[in-house]
Amino acid sequence: MNEIPDKCTGFQWDEGNLEKNREKHKVTQNECEQVFFNLPLIVADDTKHSTKEKRWYLFGQTDSSRLLFVVFTVRKNLIRVISARDMHKKEKDAYYEQNKKYS
Repeated sequence: MNEIPDKCTGFQWDEGNLEKNREKHKVTQNECEQVFFNLPLIVADDTKHSTKEKRWYLFGQTDSSRLLFVVFTVRKNLIRVISARDMHKKEKDAYYEQNKKYS
């Protein structure tokens, strides 16, 4: 697992983001949290959107194998999910390709 989630002790939720993820993308809070505990997990810097605070994105899967793309930041060792949605085809392809390297 990536060092960023490993150093965190829990989650911090913003009601606006929580509602947005649920309404717009049909992703629940539980699903967002599950991806951080299921391997494989691919985490990378989101330098394109890290203007005010450091952000990361991840490719991961829920307990039911739903593939999610999640953008998050870390505040006081707590993961704060900014956005979560299903992976697009190119992201799924990259996720599966990356997983082959570690299998």
